[in-house]
Amino acid sequence: MELRQLRYVTAIAEHGNLGRAAKALYVSQPALSYALKRFETELGLRIFDRGPAGVVPTDAGREVLDAVAEAVAAADRVAAVADRHRLGQMLRVGFEASGAGELTTRARAEFARRHPDVRVAPKRFDWGGEAAALREGQVDVAFVWLPADLTGCRSVVVHTEPRVVGLPVGHRLAAREGVSVVETNGEPLMWTDKAPRAWVDWWAVNPRPDGSEPRWGPQNDNVEEMLEQVAEGAAICFAPQSMAAYYARPDLVWVPLTDAEPLQVVIAWRSTDESPLVRGFVEVVRELTSM
Repeated sequence: MELRQLRYVTAIAEHGNLGRAAKALYVSQPALSYALKRFETELGLRIFDRGPAGVVPTDAGREVLDAVAEAVAAADRVAAVADRHRLGQMLRVGFEASGAGELTTRARAEFARRHPDVRVAPKRFDWGGEAAALREGQVDVAFVWLPADLTGCRSVVVHTEPRVVGLPVGHRLAAREGVSVVETNGEPLMWTDKAPRAWVDWWAVNPRPDGSEPRWGPQNDNVEEMLEQVAEGAAICFAPQSMAAYYARPDLVWVPLTDAEPLQVVIAWRSTDESPLVRGFVEVVRELTSM
Protein backbone atom coordinates (compact mmCIF):
# COMPACT_ATOMS: atom_id res chain seq x y z
CA MET A 1 0.00 0.00 0.00
CA GLU A 2 1.45 3.35 -1.11
CA LEU A 3 0.71 6.89 -0.01
CA ARG A 4 0.03 7.75 -3.65
CA GLN A 5 -2.79 5.17 -3.69
CA LEU A 6 -4.30 6.68 -0.56
CA ARG A 7 -4.25 10.16 -2.09
CA TYR A 8 -5.90 8.79 -5.23
CA VAL A 9 -8.68 7.14 -3.23
CA THR A 10 -9.20 10.32 -1.22
CA ALA A 11 -9.58 12.36 -4.42
CA ILE A 12 -12.06 9.86 -5.88
CA ALA A 13 -14.17 10.04 -2.72
CA GLU A 14 -14.02 13.85 -2.71
CA HIS A 15 -15.08 14.25 -6.33
CA GLY A 16 -17.41 11.23 -6.58
CA ASN A 17 -16.33 10.81 -10.18
CA LEU A 18 -13.22 9.24 -11.69
CA GLY A 19 -13.00 11.78 -14.50
CA ARG A 20 -13.09 14.81 -12.17
CA ALA A 21 -10.70 13.15 -9.71
CA ALA A 22 -8.25 12.34 -12.53
CA LYS A 23 -8.35 15.94 -13.70
CA ALA A 24 -7.67 17.24 -10.18
CA LEU A 25 -4.75 14.81 -9.79
CA TYR A 26 -3.33 15.50 -13.26
CA VAL A 27 -3.42 11.81 -14.19
CA SER A 28 -5.35 9.99 -16.89
CA GLN A 29 -8.69 8.44 -16.03
CA PRO A 30 -7.59 4.91 -17.12
CA ALA A 31 -4.52 5.19 -14.88
CA LEU A 32 -6.68 6.25 -11.94
CA SER A 33 -9.19 3.48 -12.58
CA TYR A 34 -6.37 0.94 -12.70
CA ALA A 35 -4.90 2.29 -9.44
CA LEU A 36 -8.31 1.97 -7.74
CA LYS A 37 -8.73 -1.62 -8.92
CA ARG A 38 -5.27 -2.49 -7.61
CA PHE A 39 -6.08 -0.89 -4.26
CA GLU A 40 -9.37 -2.78 -3.93
CA THR A 41 -7.66 -6.03 -4.96
CA GLU A 42 -4.93 -5.49 -2.39
CA LEU A 43 -7.53 -4.96 0.34
CA GLY A 44 -9.83 -7.71 -0.93
CA LEU A 45 -12.71 -5.28 -0.57
CA ARG A 46 -14.85 -3.16 -2.86
CA ILE A 47 -14.50 0.48 -1.77
CA PHE A 48 -16.84 2.12 -4.27
CA ASP A 49 -20.00 1.16 -6.11
CA ARG A 50 -19.79 2.32 -9.74
CA GLY A 51 -22.71 3.88 -11.55
CA PRO A 52 -23.48 6.06 -14.59
CA ALA A 53 -23.30 9.23 -12.48
CA GLY A 54 -20.05 8.34 -10.74
CA VAL A 55 -18.93 6.37 -7.70
CA VAL A 56 -20.39 6.04 -4.20
CA PRO A 57 -18.57 4.50 -1.21
CA THR A 58 -19.84 1.14 -0.04
CA ASP A 59 -20.68 0.68 3.64
CA ALA A 60 -17.27 -0.91 4.22
CA GLY A 61 -15.69 1.68 1.95
CA ARG A 62 -16.84 4.56 4.12
CA GLU A 63 -15.00 3.13 7.11
CA VAL A 64 -11.91 2.46 5.00
CA LEU A 65 -12.01 6.02 3.66
CA ASP A 66 -12.10 7.40 7.21
CA ALA A 67 -8.94 5.44 7.97
CA VAL A 68 -7.39 6.58 4.67
CA ALA A 69 -8.05 10.23 5.58
CA GLU A 70 -6.32 9.73 8.94
CA ALA A 71 -3.33 8.10 7.24
CA VAL A 72 -2.97 10.88 4.66
CA ALA A 73 -3.23 13.53 7.38
CA ALA A 74 -0.57 11.72 9.42
CA ALA A 75 1.72 11.59 6.39
CA ASP A 76 1.23 15.32 5.83
CA ARG A 77 2.19 15.97 9.46
CA VAL A 78 5.36 13.89 9.01
CA ALA A 79 6.26 15.94 5.93
CA ALA A 80 5.59 19.18 7.82
CA VAL A 81 7.91 18.16 10.67
CA ALA A 82 10.61 17.26 8.16
CA ASP A 83 10.14 20.59 6.38
CA ARG A 84 10.60 22.49 9.62
CA HIS A 85 13.89 20.76 10.31
CA ARG A 86 15.09 21.03 6.72
CA LEU A 87 14.06 24.63 6.12
CA GLY A 88 14.47 25.99 9.62
CA GLN A 89 11.76 27.35 11.87
CA MET A 90 8.52 27.93 10.00
CA LEU A 91 4.98 28.98 10.93
CA ARG A 92 2.24 28.01 8.47
CA VAL A 93 -0.70 30.43 8.55
CA GLY A 94 -3.94 29.33 6.89
CA PHE A 95 -6.64 31.62 5.52
CA GLU A 96 -9.43 31.74 2.97
CA ALA A 97 -9.93 34.35 0.21
CA SER A 98 -9.47 37.72 1.95
CA GLY A 99 -8.91 36.06 5.34
CA ALA A 100 -9.46 38.60 8.12
CA GLY A 101 -8.94 41.54 5.79
CA GLU A 102 -5.91 43.73 6.47
CA LEU A 103 -5.42 42.03 9.83
CA THR A 104 -4.16 38.92 8.04
CA THR A 105 -1.28 40.76 6.38
CA ARG A 106 -0.53 43.00 9.35
CA ALA A 107 -0.29 40.03 11.71
CA ARG A 108 2.09 38.12 9.46
CA ALA A 109 4.28 41.21 9.01
CA GLU A 110 4.41 42.02 12.74
CA PHE A 111 5.15 38.41 13.69
CA ALA A 112 7.97 38.32 11.10
CA ARG A 113 9.39 41.55 12.57
CA ARG A 114 9.46 40.02 16.06
CA HIS A 115 10.78 36.67 14.85
CA PRO A 116 13.16 37.39 11.95
CA ASP A 117 14.58 33.85 12.12
CA VAL A 118 11.16 32.27 11.48
CA ARG A 119 9.75 31.84 7.98
CA VAL A 120 6.03 32.72 7.88
CA ALA A 121 4.36 30.65 5.15
CA PRO A 122 0.86 31.83 4.14
CA LYS A 123 -1.38 28.98 2.94
CA ARG A 124 -4.59 29.91 1.12
CA PHE A 125 -7.48 27.45 1.00
CA ASP A 126 -10.78 27.38 -0.85
CA TRP A 127 -14.24 27.52 0.67
CA GLY A 128 -14.22 26.31 4.27
CA GLY A 129 -10.94 24.47 3.71
CA GLU A 130 -8.87 26.40 6.22
CA ALA A 131 -10.63 24.79 9.21
CA ALA A 132 -10.09 21.25 7.89
CA ALA A 133 -6.46 22.09 7.07
CA LEU A 134 -5.90 23.22 10.65
CA ARG A 135 -7.53 20.12 12.16
CA GLU A 136 -5.47 17.87 9.87
CA GLY A 137 -2.17 19.58 10.67
CA GLN A 138 -1.59 21.17 7.25
CA VAL A 139 -1.21 24.58 8.95
CA ASP A 140 -0.19 25.62 12.45
CA VAL A 141 -2.67 28.46 12.92
CA ALA A 142 -5.49 29.81 10.77
CA PHE A 143 -7.85 32.72 10.25
CA VAL A 144 -11.11 30.78 10.02
CA TRP A 145 -14.43 32.07 8.67
CA LEU A 146 -17.36 31.05 10.84
CA PRO A 147 -19.36 28.88 10.87
CA ALA A 148 -16.74 26.12 10.93
CA ASP A 149 -16.00 22.79 12.56
CA LEU A 150 -13.23 23.57 15.03
CA THR A 151 -13.34 20.30 16.94
CA GLY A 152 -10.08 19.85 18.81
CA CYS A 153 -9.13 23.49 18.34
CA ARG A 154 -9.09 26.67 20.39
CA SER A 155 -10.17 29.96 18.86
CA VAL A 156 -10.75 33.64 19.53
CA VAL A 157 -12.95 35.99 17.48
CA VAL A 158 -10.60 38.66 16.10
CA HIS A 159 -12.46 40.22 13.18
CA THR A 160 -16.01 41.10 12.15
CA GLU A 161 -17.09 42.64 8.87
CA PRO A 162 -20.33 43.25 6.94
CA ARG A 163 -21.34 41.22 3.92
CA VAL A 164 -21.85 42.48 0.40
CA VAL A 165 -23.45 41.18 -2.77
CA GLY A 166 -21.29 40.87 -5.90
CA LEU A 167 -23.05 41.88 -9.12
CA PRO A 168 -22.07 42.25 -12.78
CA VAL A 169 -21.80 45.84 -14.03
CA GLY A 170 -25.19 46.98 -15.35
CA HIS A 171 -27.19 44.72 -13.02
CA ARG A 172 -30.54 46.12 -11.90
CA LEU A 173 -29.28 46.40 -8.29
CA ALA A 174 -25.76 47.65 -9.10
CA ALA A 175 -26.50 51.36 -8.55
CA ARG A 176 -28.08 50.86 -5.12
CA GLU A 177 -26.40 52.02 -1.88
CA GLY A 178 -27.68 48.93 -0.09
CA VAL A 179 -29.67 45.79 -0.88
CA SER A 180 -31.84 43.54 1.28
CA VAL A 181 -31.26 39.81 1.06
CA VAL A 182 -34.91 39.33 0.11
CA GLU A 183 -34.46 41.64 -2.89
CA THR A 184 -32.04 39.08 -4.35
CA ASN A 185 -34.48 36.15 -4.06
CA GLY A 186 -35.04 35.82 -7.80
CA GLU A 187 -31.34 35.95 -8.66
CA PRO A 188 -29.31 32.74 -9.18
CA LEU A 189 -26.76 32.59 -6.35
CA MET A 190 -23.27 31.12 -6.64
CA TRP A 191 -22.58 28.22 -4.27
CA THR A 192 -20.22 25.27 -3.82
CA ASP A 193 -20.48 21.62 -2.83
CA LYS A 194 -16.86 21.68 -1.62
CA ALA A 195 -17.77 23.26 1.74
CA PRO A 196 -19.91 21.86 4.60
CA ARG A 197 -23.63 22.39 4.05
CA ALA A 198 -23.99 24.55 7.17
CA TRP A 199 -21.31 26.87 5.77
CA VAL A 200 -23.07 27.08 2.39
CA ASP A 201 -26.46 27.82 3.96
CA TRP A 202 -25.04 30.52 6.22
CA TRP A 203 -23.40 32.32 3.32
CA ALA A 204 -26.54 31.97 1.19
CA VAL A 205 -28.77 33.17 4.07
CA ASN A 206 -30.85 30.03 3.79
CA PRO A 207 -33.63 30.26 4.77
CA ARG A 208 -34.19 33.90 3.88
CA PRO A 209 -35.82 36.38 6.32
CA ASP A 210 -39.16 35.76 4.57
CA GLY A 211 -38.79 31.97 4.95
CA SER A 212 -37.94 31.35 1.29
CA GLU A 213 -34.98 29.41 -0.11
CA PRO A 214 -32.35 30.99 -2.37
CA ARG A 215 -32.47 30.35 -6.07
CA TRP A 216 -29.38 28.20 -6.43
CA GLY A 217 -27.17 29.10 -9.37
CA PRO A 218 -23.92 27.64 -10.76
CA GLN A 219 -21.38 25.93 -8.53
CA ASN A 220 -17.76 26.97 -8.12
CA ASP A 221 -14.64 25.52 -6.52
CA ASN A 222 -12.84 28.76 -5.61
CA VAL A 223 -13.13 32.53 -5.50
CA GLU A 224 -11.66 33.05 -8.98
CA GLU A 225 -14.26 30.78 -10.59
CA MET A 226 -17.02 32.47 -8.63
CA LEU A 227 -16.05 35.97 -9.72
CA GLU A 228 -15.68 34.98 -13.37
CA GLN A 229 -19.23 33.65 -13.44
CA VAL A 230 -20.62 36.69 -11.64
CA ALA A 231 -18.83 39.04 -14.04
CA GLU A 232 -20.32 37.28 -17.06
CA GLY A 233 -23.83 37.61 -15.60
CA ALA A 234 -24.43 33.93 -14.79
CA ALA A 235 -25.23 34.62 -11.11
CA ILE A 236 -24.63 36.85 -8.11
CA CYS A 237 -22.58 36.09 -5.00
CA PHE A 238 -22.48 36.99 -1.30
CA ALA A 239 -19.07 37.82 0.16
CA PRO A 240 -17.33 39.69 3.00
CA GLN A 241 -16.79 43.41 2.49
CA SER A 242 -13.00 42.98 2.32
CA MET A 243 -13.38 40.96 -0.86
CA ALA A 244 -14.52 44.13 -2.63
CA ALA A 245 -11.02 45.55 -2.08
CA TYR A 246 -9.00 42.35 -2.48
CA TYR A 247 -10.84 41.31 -5.65
CA ALA A 248 -11.69 44.69 -7.22
CA ARG A 249 -12.54 44.32 -10.93
CA PRO A 250 -13.94 46.79 -13.48
CA ASP A 251 -16.64 44.29 -14.50
CA LEU A 252 -17.94 43.76 -10.93
CA VAL A 253 -19.91 45.91 -8.48
CA TRP A 254 -20.10 45.27 -4.73
CA VAL A 255 -23.19 46.52 -2.86
CA PRO A 256 -23.69 46.26 0.95
CA LEU A 257 -26.26 43.73 2.19
CA THR A 258 -28.35 45.65 4.70
CA ASP A 259 -29.82 42.75 6.67
CA ALA A 260 -27.28 39.89 6.49
CA GLU A 261 -25.51 38.73 9.64
CA PRO A 262 -21.88 39.95 9.54
CA LEU A 263 -18.99 37.57 9.04
CA GLN A 264 -16.97 36.65 12.12
CA VAL A 265 -13.38 35.47 11.74
CA VAL A 266 -11.45 33.65 14.46
CA ILE A 267 -7.79 32.98 14.92
CA ALA A 268 -7.66 29.24 15.65
CA TRP A 269 -5.04 26.67 16.60
CA ARG A 270 -5.07 23.04 17.67
CA SER A 271 -5.73 22.50 21.38
CA THR A 272 -2.76 20.15 21.68
CA ASP A 273 -0.30 22.55 20.03
CA GLU A 274 1.88 24.17 22.70
CA SER A 275 4.36 25.61 20.20
CA PRO A 276 5.80 28.99 21.29
CA LEU A 277 5.50 30.13 17.67
CA VAL A 278 1.76 29.48 17.63
CA ARG A 279 1.33 31.21 21.00
CA GLY A 280 3.40 34.11 19.71
CA PHE A 281 1.33 34.53 16.56
CA VAL A 282 -1.95 34.41 18.49
CA GLU A 283 -0.56 37.05 20.86
CA VAL A 284 0.34 39.31 17.93
CA VAL A 285 -3.16 38.99 16.44
CA ARG A 286 -4.84 39.76 19.77
CA GLU A 287 -2.60 42.76 20.34
CA LEU A 288 -3.41 44.15 16.89
CA THR A 289 -7.15 43.72 17.42
CA SER A 290 -7.03 45.51 20.78
CA MET A 291 -5.41 48.66 19.36
